[in-house]
Amino acid sequence: MAKRKHKQNRIEIPLGSSREDKRARKQIIKDIYAQWIAKHPDKKIWNNSLKAYIFVKGISMNETSGQASTSYKSTKEVLRLTEILANATLVKIMPPKKNDKNQKPYSQILKMQQKSAMLVVGKQDSTNEFVQYCISFRGKK
Repeated sequence: MAKRKHKQNRIEIPLGSSREDKRARKQIIKDIYAQWIAKHPDKKIWNNSLKAYIFVKGISMNETSGQASTSYKSTKEVLRLTEILANATLVKIMPPKKNDKNQKPYSQILKMQQKSAMLVVGKQDSTNEFVQYCISFRGKK
């Protein structure tokens, strides 16, 4: 299993596409979220573009760990979680996918971008919250 150590966080992220590599990346992402929540117990951060808080919930961790763990570059983006949540800018607003049970609670899906990262946020009308849905690398994997 080839790994590349991320300088800033000293985390070794597997580079390959094996099941073992994906499982390791998924665990790294979960650990990043656990550390983030320990530093942000209110589980939210102000986003300058939306002029609103973006909340991190269970769906945020589940979708991101499932999607971003498929590639080294997407996993690496999650290391910039705070920066992405705070500084991503709105690119596109779309309706939620009709047959996606995870998107059912949202009235809108917002695609946002911060440098090489894509941030997907769901607007939840029932709570009037913007919820982080997924983070991934926006370029070619």
